[in-house]
Amino acid sequence: MIKRLLAALALTATPLHAEEVGSVGVDWVGNDIIIDAIEDPEVDGVTCHIAYFDRSLIDRLSQGNWFEDPSNASIACRQTGPIVIRDIDRGEGGEQVFRESRSIILKSLRVTRIFDEAHQTLIYLAHANELTEGSAKMAISTVPLWDTDWSEE
Repeated sequence: MIKRLLAALALTATPLHAEEVGSVGVDWVGNDIIIDAIEDPEVDGVTCHIAYFDRSLIDRLSQGNWFEDPSNASIACRQTGPIVIRDIDRGEGGEQVFRESRSIILKSLRVTRIFDEAHQTLIYLAHANELTEGSAKMAISTVPLWDTDWSEE
């Protein structure tokens, strides 16, 4: 049990591979829409851009919900260089390539990559993970695999 807890804590401490590339102010209280670029750690040449809402201190004080941001996110993934695929999970459930906390404990924004072998396409699903009620908030983007290098590293 303790080993599982330590492994989970280590996973949450893993540095994010996101780079903020834009920020748009949406109202007078300081709420913003942040745009991050995320490179897939196992697929060279694919970059995803995620847009999400970042609540201001004024909004947090007025709403009383101090430690939580909305789960909504938008995602677009594109080929940004030669695609080289290393050891990816080819299972139906795919694998998580990005995670960012949206509250202190119970909610996170995740990006999961799924390989659609029949159509030679990578699917990137941005979704919220909420322990209490789950979430139906999601966005999807795909990258076709034309002339792809399948590395055996």
